[in-house]
Amino acid sequence: MNPTTTTTRSDASLSSGVTGGSQTPPLLRARFIKFKHVLVALVLSIIFFLIFCFVALHGYIAWVLSNPTVAPLYSNPLMAKGMKYEDVSFPAIDGSRSMQGWYIPATNSKKTIVFSHGYGANREESWIPMYDLAHYAHRLNFNVIMFDYGFAAQNSKEVATGGKKETKQLLGAIQLAKHRGAKEIVVWGFSMGAGTALQAGLVSKDIDAMILDSTFLLEPDTLYHNIRQKMNLPQHPSIEILELLLPIQNGTSLRQIPYQEVKKKDYPFPILFIHGTEDEKAPYPIAEKLASNQTNKISSVWIVDKAHHELIFREHPREYLRRVSTFLGQTQAYLKEKQE
Repeated sequence: MNPTTTTTRSDASLSSGVTGGSQTPPLLRARFIKFKHVLVALVLSIIFFLIFCFVALHGYIAWVLSNPTVAPLYSNPLMAKGMKYEDVSFPAIDGSRSMQGWYIPATNSKKTIVFSHGYGANREESWIPMYDLAHYAHRLNFNVIMFDYGFAAQNSKEVATGGKKETKQLLGAIQLAKHRGAKEIVVWGFSMGAGTALQAGLVSKDIDAMILDSTFLLEPDTLYHNIRQKMNLPQHPSIEILELLLPIQNGTSLRQIPYQEVKKKDYPFPILFIHGTEDEKAPYPIAEKLASNQTNKISSVWIVDKAHHELIFREHPREYLRRVSTFLGQTQAYLKEKQE
């Protein structure tokens, strides 16, 4: 045997030991790979959990928007202001549900004011205060209709839809006014009730005038503006997520609300826009924009410095009623002129 090619056991052991010193042991390498997998899984789990929480938060927002808390009725026109009234029930114009309200008749009057209350309120809307305005309208010899939208119903309550269903309900109230003999119908709307009135005005030929206080029109910008008042969420993708979730909560997509058409519409009847510069829910430029589209000679806008959302009558009662009275007088003269 050639001694130069012979390998002893000690040489083999030495060779093995030297080789092993330059490599990661298999067991250690396997543990390292396993740790990497666990770390990646943990990071992904945290990311997915945060995404889930973010989407769940928007789901909660969509649910709250669709299901406002509304106080029960606490009075009636007779108790509040000594006005005799009738309990009335009438169908939404599409027959989708029955609406409940009050009809306050005026003596031998053919003119009616339909009040359109705001989101999160019922027909009483105490912070305005609605009974005072109803009493004022009644003193001007207007019949008055006060009713609850579906989301404010005492029984068979339904979700709020930003005007999609509410428009049909308001049109039902207008139809009731016609059935009771009204020849002149004025819609007096507040906040989302004003936005709903504008949507109804796109399709109805029975509206002769509108008074719109603190107009709120549900669209992506105003929706985000209101969310931002409560929590600091990014506009994108918050709006996109809500656009996906709102149809699940209330069956209504923002695309089904004709806000683009409303924002461009020149309505054929006179409108008095009333808005405050300190409105935290519906920024006043929307009223200015809507008013700028109107060519009717009676239409006008009153922007009230430092006034708040739906509190303008409380903050400036005399000027408020003076402007409303002037507008209603001009409207009656305008309608009489049209008939001649």
